[in-house]
Formats: sequence, structure tokens, C-alpha cells
Amino acid sequence: MSDKNKPKKTGSLSRRDFLKSSAWAGIGTALSSQILQADSPSAVQSAQETSDRVNIAVIGAGTQGRVLIESCLRIPDIHFQAICDIWEYSQIYASRYLQKYGYKVNVYEDYRQLLEKEKGLDAVIIATPDWMHAEHANACMERGLHVYCEKEMSNSQEKARSMVRTSRQTGKLLQIGHQRRSNPRYIHAIDRLIHENQLLGRVTQSYAQWNRSKSDMLGWPKKYTIPPEKLEKYGYGSMTEFRNWRWFKKYGGGPIVDLGSHQIDLFSWVFGTNPSAVTSCGGTDYYDKREWYDNVMAIYEFKTSHGTSRALYQVQTTTKYGGFYEAFMGDNGTIVLSEVPQFGNWAMREAHAPEWDSFVKDGLLQSETPPIQKLDTKNVFLDVRVTQEAGRWPLPVELAKPPHQPHLENFFSAVRAGTPLTCPGEIGYETALAVLTTNKAVESPRQIRFQKEQFKA
Repeated sequence: MSDKNKPKKTGSLSRRDFLKSSAWAGIGTALSSQILQADSPSAVQSAQETSDRVNIAVIGAGTQGRVLIESCLRIPDIHFQAICDIWEYSQIYASRYLQKYGYKVNVYEDYRQLLEKEKGLDAVIIATPDWMHAEHANACMERGLHVYCEKEMSNSQEKARSMVRTSRQTGKLLQIGHQRRSNPRYIHAIDRLIHENQLLGRVTQSYAQWNRSKSDMLGWPKKYTIPPEKLEKYGYGSMTEFRNWRWFKKYGGGPIVDLGSHQIDLFSWVFGTNPSAVTSCGGTDYYDKREWYDNVMAIYEFKTSHGTSRALYQVQTTTKYGGFYEAFMGDNGTIVLSEVPQFGNWAMREAHAPEWDSFVKDGLLQSETPPIQKLDTKNVFLDVRVTQEAGRWPLPVELAKPPHQPHLENFFSAVRAGTPLTCPGEIGYETALAVLTTNKAVESPRQIRFQKEQFKA
């Protein structure tokens, strides 16, 4: 990796100050206790202290781009060289934030100028709106750069496929931002417990949800309003569309894509195959002036080696009840997971299942938490059921990092040493196809069936 333009040590912020500042990036208070556990001298290093440096640029410095920037700051040997965004507000915010940590980055409005002028880059992080992912990713790979691209790959199946093909043609890495694929707790639960050790027996159903409270359309500081001619140049009809692109069909895929694709991706991972069919319903039932459905409920069918299994998914944008989590249910038990462990970080055993004490002895599970006591009631049947189902077996693996950090670490390890990507373009494309088809199924009165060859890019 190139050693030029090494950042200077500033000493202006302590590590603890940096960790406290992470709130602005949207990590959330629910994760703050986990993040602070990473408070060790090795967690954040100056690029001056190492030699195997990866020079990167960031295209798309909005909210999600800043989340990825913050995670990258915690990874040794990553050097920020340039950022690009069409909005001056994001340019200023991100460049000043990086300056606090010793990076004086070059700032661009047009990604084509960045690719033309920047020398010595190794990789690019893309966090622009979905409809631009393919254009940006393909241009970067064709320029000889490895790409980490936020999900969804695209709001177009054909554009998503083009990204996979460009990666193959250029030989450049393409990692898609389904970060649960690199989360050590998810890897432990799905690969080790469900797949390798058959903890749940035959997995017959899955359920996942992502519920959010109602929210208004995003505004913007009026002094940073983008002129109409500039918006038109970059394909936007108004500042409202630019700031709320996720709700408009030209730019995004709505909540089922923004939120649902993370969890729908897990269904295929758990079942070991892509869905064979989807049935869904939803609508624009609550909000005005939003093109995409504000709620979607979908049922996926999977043809597994053990027979047919199904998964139920819902996304709601008017209630946060239950938050976001995933449950994988088998005839011997259930595992409940969430990026926020308070929502899911345990297994529950069926009464008839083989004992799990051996898994505790092997370090795969923690000891069962005591079940709640029987209720003082004459309904004995209810009492027995409550007692049997209350025990939880916590998972022994935690993530004391921001959730995107392991996925970025996997990407940079692949850049340096050829480590296999946990979510290459091929996997990202399979999820994109499933999720984009779910939106189509809302409009169809019938089940939509997939053919296996559809999932091949």
C-alpha cells in the first residue's frame, strides 16, 4: 500500500472522547455500552504506527457514510484520502470530522473528478443512494479499485447484476454491506449452532421484523439548499426527493429494502438456499406524498434438503413495538438474534429436545437462565407451558464494536491478504433479487415463484 500522505497525530481528541462522539453517527444508546467495552489501546491506531496501509476514498458522506467512516477510524492501517458528495453540508461535516483525527482529505462533488485526480487509492467505500450504487461501483472497479458498497446493491435488478459482472471482469473485490454476515455472534449462531451442531434440529420456520416509530420527512438547513439546476444535474427533482430518496421509486426501494433486506438475507443463510416463492401485502396506508409502501408483510417459501420451510417478515414505520430481531425456529428449539442483544441473544429449548448441557460444556452456549415460577392459578396446563418455555440459554459471543466494523475489517483483510469476503456481490445480488421481488409481489394478487437460475448473476 502507498505510504504517502500519512496523517499527522493530532492529540486533539482522546480515545474516550472519540467513543463518546459516536452518538452522532447513529449507533444509538442501546449499543453504547458494547462500544465502550472496546476501550483498549489497540482498538484505534494511528496509521503512522503501521506499514500495511490501505488508502481509501468515500463516495457518499451522508448519514450512512459517516457511520462507515467512524467504523473505519477504529481499524488500523486505514488512511482516508478523499471524500465525495454532491451536498456541501455533507462535504463540510465529514471533512471536518476526519480532520479531528488527523486526516486532511481532498473533497469532491463529482465522483468522476475524484477518480481522475486521486492517485494511490486502493479501495472506495460507496454510501450513496441505491439508484447510484451501480454507476459508482462499476466506475471504481473499472478504475482498478476494490469496492465496499452499502446495501441495497441497487433498486434495479439489472444494475445489481452489472456490479457482479464488473467485479468478475476486473478481478476487483465487491463487498456488499449486509454487515450481519460478518457479525461474530451471527456467525456463531447460524454456522456453528444451527448448521454444524444442529442445535435446533430441523429449522421449520423463521420470523423477523423491523418496526420503527412514525417520523416526518427529513428536512435540511436552508442555507445548504441545493440549487434546482444542480439537483437536476444529479438527477433529483427537489430537495425533498434528495433528502428522502428512500421513499421514492426512482431512487430507492422503500422500507422493505432499506430495513428488510438485512434480515431477509439471513433467511437464505439459515435455510442454506434462496427462496422458491414469496407472497406479500402492504401499502401506502399512513403517509401522504410517499411513493413506497409504509408497511409490508411477506411470507417466503424455501425448498430445503429437509423439506419445505417458511419465513414470515414484517416492516412497520408507524410503531416501534418489538424493535428489530430475528427468530429461527426448529423442532428442538429456537434462536433469537438481534444486532442489539437486548432484543435477541439467546436460545430456547423445546421440552422434548435432547439436553443442551453438553453445548455449555463445549462453550457453545451459556448456562440456562432460571425459568419463571409457576403462577398461583388453577390453570395447571398454562402453568406447565409457561415454566417449560421461560428458560433461556444465552449465546456466549458478544460484539464489543460498532456493528459495521467487523464487515469492514473483513473487506480490508480481503484487500490485503485475499481473505474470503463474507458478502461478495453474488450473495448481495441474491438478496437484492429476493427483496426487490417482494415489492413486486405487493402489487400481485398471487404468489410469485422464483426459478433457481434467476439468482445467478
